[in-house]
Amino acid sequence: MYCPNHFREDRLEALHEFIGRHPLATLVTSVDARPDAIHVPVLLDRASGTLGALRGHVARANPMWRTIADNSQVLVLFHGADAYVSPSSYPSKHTDGRVVPTWNYAVVHARGLIRWIHDRDGLHQVVKTLTDEHEAARAAPWAVTDAPASYIDGMLKAIVGFDIELTELEGKIKASQNKSDIDRAGVRTALDATHDPAAVDELVRAPAPCGPLRTQSS
Repeated sequence: MYCPNHFREDRLEALHEFIGRHPLATLVTSVDARPDAIHVPVLLDRASGTLGALRGHVARANPMWRTIADNSQVLVLFHGADAYVSPSSYPSKHTDGRVVPTWNYAVVHARGLIRWIHDRDGLHQVVKTLTDEHEAARAAPWAVTDAPASYIDGMLKAIVGFDIELTELEGKIKASQNKSDIDRAGVRTALDATHDPAAVDELVRAPAPCGPLRTQSS
């Protein structure tokens, strides 16, 4: 991913938090030079390995698990907020006119080695952990045990789980960090009218000190 230093996010904690906020992943694979992608919710295990691990599941009917061998490298994309930025958002437009349209966005690219999960206990753990994570904020969380055990067993037979050991994390937050304070304030004012506060916070940021080019496992 092309990423100028002023848009680069390399803090591991920040990358993990981003994945937690945007858990619907695009899982990209390649077989015989033909790329493919699916979209699946994943759960980040921050404590696993050096950079963490991603866990989720696909339909057993999906041919991906048959064509991608264990320990194959995969690419996982996480998409955050995005917004068009008009030149009219910049106060500097009225002084020198040296502005053009752009698009602000936030993404994280994760690379890792995938391992497929077939055993019943492993699949049950993946489903339970994903469910508990996304139900936690509800007033009356649903649990896997709320459904009949025989029904859950049938559903588990219809999926294949995966565990992705992360080997590389790279974040790009294109959020007007290359603009002046006054122009960033103008972008924030423009986006406040059409986006929720959390999205605006992701899309407008002050410059941060540059760190290493990317976060990799040793």
